[in-house]
Amino acid sequence: MPRPLVFAHRGASAYEMENTLNAFKKAVELNADGIELDLQITRDDVPVVTHDLDLRRVTGKRRLVTNVSLAEIKRLRVGKPFTRRYLGQEMLTLDELIAWVKENPIALNIELKESFIDNPFVLEIVIKKCAHLPNVHFSSFFLEVLEHAKKINKRIETALIATRKLNWHQLKNLPYIDAIHANKTWYYKTEYLDACLIAKKKCRFYNITGDEEYLENPHTAVVGWITDFPERVLRVQKKNADN
Repeated sequence: MPRPLVFAHRGASAYEMENTLNAFKKAVELNADGIELDLQITRDDVPVVTHDLDLRRVTGKRRLVTNVSLAEIKRLRVGKPFTRRYLGQEMLTLDELIAWVKENPIALNIELKESFIDNPFVLEIVIKKCAHLPNVHFSSFFLEVLEHAKKINKRIETALIATRKLNWHQLKNLPYIDAIHANKTWYYKTEYLDACLIAKKKCRFYNITGDEEYLENPHTAVVGWITDFPERVLRVQKKNADN
C-alpha cells in the first residue's frame, strides 16, 4: 500500500506565517508531498490565498476580504500583527500561487472557503485555472460548493471536510464527493474509516502532529495527513520504511 502523502497545513505554518510564499517554500524545504491552503474571494472577484473572511488576524485590519479590492489587499502586509511576528509579507493571488507551483511542483489541497458559496463565477475560474496542475484536489465544508465544482469538471477530486452533521454511513449517497477530510481527534476511529472504505471514499486527517501511534500502520482508507509539522510525519514514515 502506498504511504499516505504528507500535506503541510497552510504551508509549513509551524515555522512561517500561514498561507504565505515563505510558508510554502518552507514546506518544499521540509520535503512535504503537498501543501494545504485556503482561498477566499476579494470584492473584485479575485481569488486570494487566505483562511479567514475577516482580515484582522493576519493583517491587523478589521475588514472582510469580500469587501476589499485586490489593490487594497496588496497594500496590506500579512503577518501576526498582535505578536509582531512574520510581518511584511504580501497576500498571494491564485495566479501567483499557480506560477510558483509551476516552478516548484508539489501537490495542492485547495480549501474553498465560505466566499465561494454564492460566487459560482469565480469558482468556475478557479477550477479551470487549476485543471492543468498535475496533482490538485479541492476541499470544503460546503457541499453545494463541491457539488458545483464537480459539475464544472467531473474529473477533479473533491473532499468534504467532516462536521458533526455528516452521516458516515450514507457516504455512498454523495456521488460528487471523492474523499473525506477530518479532524483526527474526533474521527480517526475504525467505524468512520471502515465507512469510507465501504463507500470507496479516500480519507485525509488534519491536526496531525507526528506523535500519533497510527502513523506507523494507518488504516487502508487513509491517503493523506495534513500537518503543521511535515518533517515529523515524514520521519515516522521513513523509520517504518527502513524497518
